[in-house]
Amino acid sequence: MNSLVENQRKFFLTNATKSVAFRKSQLKKLKQVILENEAALHKAIYDDFKKSEFECYATEIGLVLKDITDTLSHVDDWAKTKRVQTNLINFPASSYVVPEPLGVTLVIGAWNYPYLLSLAPAIAAMAAGNTVVIKPSELPANTSRIIAKIINQNFDANYLTVVEGAVNETTQLLEQKWDKIFFTGSTKVGKIVAAAAAKNLTPVTLELGGKSPAFVTESCHLKMTVKRLVWSKFLNAGQTCIAPDYLLVHESIHQKFIELAKAEIEKAKYSTENNNYTQIIDERNTQRLVAMLDMKKVVVGGHYDLATRHIEPTILSGVAWTDAIMQQEIFGPIWPILSYSNLQEAIEKVKQLPKPLSCYVYTNNRSEKKKILDELSFGGGCINDSIMHISNSHLPFGGVGDSGMGTYHGEAGFKAFSHYKSILDKPTWFELNIKYPAYSSFKLKVLKHFIKLG
Repeated sequence: MNSLVENQRKFFLTNATKSVAFRKSQLKKLKQVILENEAALHKAIYDDFKKSEFECYATEIGLVLKDITDTLSHVDDWAKTKRVQTNLINFPASSYVVPEPLGVTLVIGAWNYPYLLSLAPAIAAMAAGNTVVIKPSELPANTSRIIAKIINQNFDANYLTVVEGAVNETTQLLEQKWDKIFFTGSTKVGKIVAAAAAKNLTPVTLELGGKSPAFVTESCHLKMTVKRLVWSKFLNAGQTCIAPDYLLVHESIHQKFIELAKAEIEKAKYSTENNNYTQIIDERNTQRLVAMLDMKKVVVGGHYDLATRHIEPTILSGVAWTDAIMQQEIFGPIWPILSYSNLQEAIEKVKQLPKPLSCYVYTNNRSEKKKILDELSFGGGCINDSIMHISNSHLPFGGVGDSGMGTYHGEAGFKAFSHYKSILDKPTWFELNIKYPAYSSFKLKVLKHFIKLG
């Protein structure tokens, strides 16, 4: 690990990565490598948790390829020196901001979307001109292996490389001095990453999780609301950091919502055989989810098979805030519904919880929408949809509080891996003597006037 980081730092100090032409050539190469190995990437993720080729492309590979394409279109502009206004007190001068890469960076990916959450931050780091070490999650072993294979066989390890392993290897990586660490995962591990980074004052971006609520008000278009919510909740068997974790449904439409949701689930015929569902990632997580099931409150689904790591789409009704399932992020296909009669009281309950990564509001009432958006703090979200905000690269993606710090996607990702160097460029042919001794009441008067004018 020491020599790996040292060699990347030596390569970075050659200034090779600072060339935008170099960055673009490497991004194009990465895109080509992904395209050439697309079949192998699909097979690996299917072998890990039965994710279909369609879902793999729609939620991972397609988004990664689109990310590279968008980055190639905009990186020249992002990397440009930007002129800014110069205030009067510095006349005559010009002022500008120079984006520069941070240096040697570490990207720690997550298991639930192993390609997207390992490669998207790496793309941002490459675009900004850094060297990159990627540590994919070890839980989906086949995807970890294929990521390492296609990267390490095609790129110089001094520039871009993949390190496989589990806790021991991650711990060794975190002991190194990095110029930036990007981590996607749980809040618990995020705190460990942040503590390790603090020893070297290394900046971090933490993409974490949390219990993301979905408000379903009585003014919503109920049929469309159910359709969009069911899809977003059971995508990837609920193993999505921005999935609607629980529902707050107005009591007047509570029963109707359940009826429509049951019909929508039955219509979808969720199963790995139908290529629209996945296994739970491993036995430990399957057992964790099963332990959350309160069979007395199951109104849809509830069946599971530990041997095949399968839990069918399940809805719980009559859930209370004190129930076990409301004490942690679910990260699986179990969906608790809480009824509310007063929107303000429901908002107050959510405000008492840690700030979530996402929030979804299904309503056709402007005042309801405004109230929730104004009062709740969360990373990002949607009105009358769920999880789709992640697909818009113009929207910075990230959490707040316990759900993370920092953002990425599009230009926000470039900024996450860059330092913006501020420069005041002053000629020598003229100088006002106001700031130099001897000081006088007249100089003070002039100084106040200049500062007032800006």
